[in-house]
Amino acid sequence: MTVPETPGFVDVHAHFVTDSYVRQARAAGHELPDGMPAWPGWSAAAHLELMDRNGIGTAFLSVSSPGVHFGDDGAARRLAREVNEDAARVAADHPGRFGFFASLPLPDVDGALTEIAYAFDELGADGVVLETNTHGVYLGDERLEPVFAELGRRRAVVFLHPTSPVCWERSALGRPRPMVEFVFDTARTVTDLLMAGTLERHPGLEVVVPHCGGALPVLADRVDGFMTLFLGQEGAAAPDAVEQLRRLYYDMAGPAFPRQVPALLGLVGPDRLLYGSDYCWTPEHGVDAHIATVTAAPVPVEGASWQSLTTANARRLLPRRLAR
Repeated sequence: MTVPETPGFVDVHAHFVTDSYVRQARAAGHELPDGMPAWPGWSAAAHLELMDRNGIGTAFLSVSSPGVHFGDDGAARRLAREVNEDAARVAADHPGRFGFFASLPLPDVDGALTEIAYAFDELGADGVVLETNTHGVYLGDERLEPVFAELGRRRAVVFLHPTSPVCWERSALGRPRPMVEFVFDTARTVTDLLMAGTLERHPGLEVVVPHCGGALPVLADRVDGFMTLFLGQEGAAAPDAVEQLRRLYYDMAGPAFPRQVPALLGLVGPDRLLYGSDYCWTPEHGVDAHIATVTAAPVPVEGASWQSLTTANARRLLPRRLAR
């Protein structure tokens, strides 16, 4: 694999919040989102300063957990439209520095289809962000098939982001849900997509899995075995979970080294890895430390840096926004 040196990291896992979004989330009961101590602040100016300090050329903005659907379809449609238009304005005001993944008001399928058309055709979205579940509806749910059919038809980039499972009151044991629950909810929803056959039915989807795949690198063979057991048919091979997982992209947000990226590279090739900061939910000092760790880590491609490798992969995935 030959990787040209290219300027600037491309951050595919970057978040933003607005005062209006935080106000509406708090009104819906998300005072301490996912058990975190507080909502972060965000501004384009502060984000650009962070990017410039760390050699990040372009960041793709998305709304993180808890997403935009707080229980009412109409309110979720309005909030999705609001945050998508906000993100589009940021991208337009800073050409080349920001792109964005549009939020959808799932599990409202009709609202999601309307927002897909508006986000791509009117706002110029670079993809969509999907929470791992919305009110317990996971991404392999058959009710979401029209959404994935449309995203597959558009060959859309689909950035997954974990959120709290519906059972978090018992499973999180009083700890912040991003610590453990997010890791397993990522594995849960990707496994659901595999078992439902969604990825096979819609090969045009370009899926980005966050946080080095969560628990997937160590669960891949186990999932594959169960798919063989439950989905195999006489005279026909069962869908190959490992092969499907190898076709997805994975960002390096979170504690990528010394253990998570090496585990991920046991599952996928280096051409599937992307850089992610998780800013603004990861504070500035955490981003500074993370990128220093990534920069210093061994690179699996001779003659490449993590910057050149992940940026080349991002340019292949997102060519419109990252055109030279």
